[in-house]
Amino acid sequence: MNRPTPPPFLAALATLVLTFVAALPACSTDDRPAEARRAAGSAATPSISDQGANGGATARHVFAWAGDLDRRDSDFLAVIDADPESPDYGRVVASVPAGASGTHPHHTEHAMPESRHLFANGFMAGRTFRFDLSDPRSPRLLGSFAAAGGFSYPHSYVRLANGNPLATFQGRGEDNLDPGGLVEITDAGEVVRAASAADPRAPDALIRPYSLAVLPGIDRVITTSYDMGEDMGFTGGRRGRTRVVQVWRLSDLSVIATIDLPPGPRGGEGEQPGEPRLLADGRTVLVATFACGLYRMTGLEGSDPGARFVYGFDGGGCAVPLVVGDFWVQPVPSAHAVVALDVSDPSDPREVSRVTLGSRNYPHWLALDPTGGRIVVADRGDGERRLFVLVFDRETGALAVDERFRDAGSDRPGVSFDRENWPHGATGSARPHGTVFGF
Repeated sequence: MNRPTPPPFLAALATLVLTFVAALPACSTDDRPAEARRAAGSAATPSISDQGANGGATARHVFAWAGDLDRRDSDFLAVIDADPESPDYGRVVASVPAGASGTHPHHTEHAMPESRHLFANGFMAGRTFRFDLSDPRSPRLLGSFAAAGGFSYPHSYVRLANGNPLATFQGRGEDNLDPGGLVEITDAGEVVRAASAADPRAPDALIRPYSLAVLPGIDRVITTSYDMGEDMGFTGGRRGRTRVVQVWRLSDLSVIATIDLPPGPRGGEGEQPGEPRLLADGRTVLVATFACGLYRMTGLEGSDPGARFVYGFDGGGCAVPLVVGDFWVQPVPSAHAVVALDVSDPSDPREVSRVTLGSRNYPHWLALDPTGGRIVVADRGDGERRLFVLVFDRETGALAVDERFRDAGSDRPGVSFDRENWPHGATGSARPHGTVFGF
């Protein structure tokens, strides 16, 4: 039906009002100082709708790299509807088999690359699988590769400015001998350059490159050392608890220093260095250990870098963290919790919020929605096999479980991987690990 055209003077008045409103400063219903709002973070409950202005567009899917539980069927990548406005929010909408079983699906990239080609490691198989997620509802396996540049057992990946992944490899050759190294790979899986983690200045160090942080602004890479083979009974190389972090020059992949992490108040916090993360300033790196220590790297721009203990988490085991603005978000599986620290002063972190999940939930892997307002949590897999979504307030650091992200008809939040049927077939329960938000 055609509507009558308003008189010209009303159209002009509407334009004037809209122009005036657009010119008004943004306002908030909370008039407390920023520090007071942050201090109250653990008491506040953020909402998904509040988060849209914090960053990029809200992701509409979660991609979870999962291993078939009984190892009889193929491991696979699952796609879950993660659009909060969708009536299918939390439903598994697609899956693609990897064409291999028992690979031990482990780390993926932590954020969706611009190419939408996701790298995912099947650690026991020593292989990296490449998935094309350009059409999220029709994911495709592009292929896989194993050894690269003479190094074996790939683990973690960070994209460089040119779009290539820089990857840690735990060992060398078929026998997985230590030390491993760093390898830059193209998006197609071809080797660009490779370098050994061996350091003649640290002949007795057990060096098994595990994860990495890239600092292009100061030409540095930080790698941790943790021996996955110790967990899995691999042969070859030395075995034991690690405690070193390495500083590399990014431009030529040369090792500048191999640093022993000092003990913390409990004595063992420096063991098993796991995940380094670059803070918002682009120059400061904190390293989390699986023994629940948090260390600040020092002197990274010089030739004699070091590390200093700054925080210890409760519990006996920690996992894969992320950084959101001035906050460090840490899964602590031994406490069944996810903890948020204010790290605006990296030398003095302080807890501002935590979420405690069920007694059978051991939160392990975290990944961030592009808005910065949601975090997906993957369980370690030895209790429940379930994904949760947390809602995060970037202003206060408050964490809350997204109660709407759940299986249809379930009486509790989260998406269970203990199910018989998947879009690719009736292959039974699976264990998710690396998980990432995407478009």
